[in-house]
This record gives sequence, C-alpha cells and structure tokens, in this order.
Amino acid sequence: MTTHFSGDTAALTGRSLRHILRSPDTIITTTIMPIMFMLLFVYVFGGAIEVGTEAYVDYLLPGILLITVASGIAYTAFRLFMDLQGGIFERFQSMPVARSSVLWAHVLTSLVANLVSLAVVVGVALLMGFRSGAGPLAWLGVLTLLVLFTLALTWLAVIPGLTAKTVDGASAFAYPLIFLPFLSSAFVPTETMPGPVRAFAENQPVTSIVDAIRGLLDQQPVGSDFAVAVAWCVALLVAAYVLAMTVYRRRLS
Repeated sequence: MTTHFSGDTAALTGRSLRHILRSPDTIITTTIMPIMFMLLFVYVFGGAIEVGTEAYVDYLLPGILLITVASGIAYTAFRLFMDLQGGIFERFQSMPVARSSVLWAHVLTSLVANLVSLAVVVGVALLMGFRSGAGPLAWLGVLTLLVLFTLALTWLAVIPGLTAKTVDGASAFAYPLIFLPFLSSAFVPTETMPGPVRAFAENQPVTSIVDAIRGLLDQQPVGSDFAVAVAWCVALLVAAYVLAMTVYRRRLS
C-alpha cells in the first residue's frame, strides 16, 4: 500500500510540475507582489520606520517570505478547482490510484513552486542589501519553518479548492492570509501598535514565525520563539490536513 501510494503520488506530482514548467508565469506572478511590497517598504517607507540598528530589508524579509507563501498557495486552490471541473478526479476514481495521492500531488507541487518563489525573493533581497551571517543550522531552521508553514497553508488551500463554486472563490481565500503579516511584527515592532492591535499581533502565529526566522537570520538566540513557531505550524498543518481529508472524502462519497 505504501509503495502504491508513493508511486501514485510521485507520478501525479510529476504531472502537476510539468504543468507549471509549461506555464512559468505562475511562479513569476506569485513573486511579483511580495517583491513590490519589499521595494515599497524598503525604499519608500523604510526611512521613516525605526527598527533598531539593523537594515530595514533585514528586518522586513521574514514577513515578505510568509507573504510569498500566502500568495503562492492561491494557485493550489485554483489548480485543484480546475481539475475538479475538468473531470480529472472522476477519471482517477475509475483507475487503481490511491485516493489521497491526488491531493498530496497538489500539495507537493505547491511546496516545490513556493520554494522556487522564496529563492527568487531572497535573491532580490540580496540585491537590495540583505545580508546574514547565519550558519547552515540556522538556515536549516529557517527552511524548516518555511516548509511547515507552506504545507499548513497549502492544506488550507485544498479546502476551498474542493468546495468553491467558482474559480474566483477558490483563490480568493488567500487574500486575508496575504495581509495577515501586516498585523504582526513583520513590518514594525509590535510595541508601536495601539493596545488591541498589539494584543492580536503578539498572539497570532505569523508574529511567532517571523520573530523566529528573524532571530535565526540575525544570529540571535531564538529560545522558545522557535519552539512556539514550530508548534503553531504543526498545529495548523494537522488541523488543515484533517479538515481537508474530511472534505475530500465527503466530496468523493
């Protein structure tokens, strides 16, 4: 069964990746908005925002990376919706294909595409002056958080991909996720926010993840921040996976 699932998932993931390679504008589109945000905040607002001694692009980058992921997962819902509308799922049901491999293929495709987009954004940040003396272990910690965050949001994206009535509805759910970092420590320290906004910002998952990534890149001790960020990512991932699989089973029944 495991071999059957793995083989089916690999084959279907290859199919989805080929679609992306034939339409690279998907990755280009998902990187444009985060890069524009980065340019806007660094070169227009950056001089007016006090974040300490570090360059503002260094402070800003962790939040931009999360926005990149939130922007990219909208395409997962879009591709899933289009497969449903095209009758691909019904065709797979008539074949000896592991049912869950269909969803996992979309999720793994999203992970690969988002990692490419993240690499592009980091490359642009380097051109803008971003520098980090973080070692391999710190970068591994950053990659771990980004992978977990991407998987969690991608499984969330599966739900509207399965339930939406229109293609716009399938991808529109990502918009609130894109702007959630604005209500966090991604752009300004939470200490500068008014009371209720600060309380929300300091107790939502994006702030924990941003602070952990920033600490790793700045070679600062992250302590409990990393553990809290991982806990948020894993909790969101498990909840999204369970809900998505439940919706998927009902859709097929």
